[in-house]
Amino acid sequence: MNLDFAQLRRWPDVEAENLQAVDAADRLLLDLAAEAGWPAEPGRVAILNDRYGALTLGALAAGVRGIRVHQDALSGAQAIAANTQRLLPERAGEYRALPLGAALLENATLVLIQLPRSLDALEEMLAFVAEHGAPEVTVMATGRIKHMGLGMNEVMGRYFGSVTASLGRQKSRVLTASSVHPAEQRPSARFPLHNSVQVGLDKPLELRAFAETFGGAKLDPGTRFLLENLDLPGSARRAVDLGCGNGTIATFMALKHPALSIHASDQSASAVASTSATAIANGVAERVTPVQDDALASLPDASEQLVVLNPPFHMGNTVHAGIALKLIADAGRVLAPGGELWCVWNSHLGYRSQLEKLVGPTRQVARNPKFTLTVSTRAQPRG
Repeated sequence: MNLDFAQLRRWPDVEAENLQAVDAADRLLLDLAAEAGWPAEPGRVAILNDRYGALTLGALAAGVRGIRVHQDALSGAQAIAANTQRLLPERAGEYRALPLGAALLENATLVLIQLPRSLDALEEMLAFVAEHGAPEVTVMATGRIKHMGLGMNEVMGRYFGSVTASLGRQKSRVLTASSVHPAEQRPSARFPLHNSVQVGLDKPLELRAFAETFGGAKLDPGTRFLLENLDLPGSARRAVDLGCGNGTIATFMALKHPALSIHASDQSASAVASTSATAIANGVAERVTPVQDDALASLPDASEQLVVLNPPFHMGNTVHAGIALKLIADAGRVLAPGGELWCVWNSHLGYRSQLEKLVGPTRQVARNPKFTLTVSTRAQPRG
């Protein structure tokens, strides 16, 4: 069955001319998997970190059955489903989307991975593969050569006795790992990651992070600057942490404002689990509600008085403002008239005009050489 990869879309993720749904690394991995031979028995292939479905649809088009797929980002998971329904509707029942864990990998003999950005994320994936995959499991992981390093080979070698690299093709390469180490020779489990940070509270803030959470269990400089200058109204009873990551902002607000409940939203399943773990570690889980969502899609228009946001400025390995503007626009949608968006951003990105356009009148709260913190107030409707 032929598949026209050019028809793959990123939707509902941000789409632009310089943002592609498939690349040469996807094609190389599918070609090498076909050369090695797809497992004939259904339910033996698992695919991890397939961004928009190129690997899943490629395997389906090759006749593979019973594929299990994990994609941490909600928009990516939705894109895989949408692309399958649009391009291979007759094969849609041959794959299942599952969380990272035993059900995803049990008895898998071939695991395909689009290499993640971080070594921690790769290690977390491989730990599950080694624990739950079949004894004869083979991992084939692909990436663009400029984003690959010897650290990836070293991480794979912690779990597998054989790690080899393919020849490069179109600036892409595949790492293949086999001969899984016995359990006693593999590293001890270390996720979620742990960290304690001082953020001006009575005691250190305990951070927890699973490996696919951007930034891990660290306090990034933009968030620190936000927390140092965050001055919420004393009357506030509810706030939204948009893009909650490891839960730093949501948990800080809950600790500093005992009457406040927080809706914490992120499209990453790992981030949602991390926020939950951070809230539990700090004793505020009853007031922090983490939700996996596409921006704030689950919240109705004009329903909130307070949103706090530290938006990303990249999509995968590409620097792109599209995701930040999407989050800002959705914050503007859910804010009631008079509601506030507190937003910290890299000063050189110049988001103020977009904040004015998408939310309303915007004032600067603080600025340092790298970051700007603004408050945008949702304008009253005209008429």
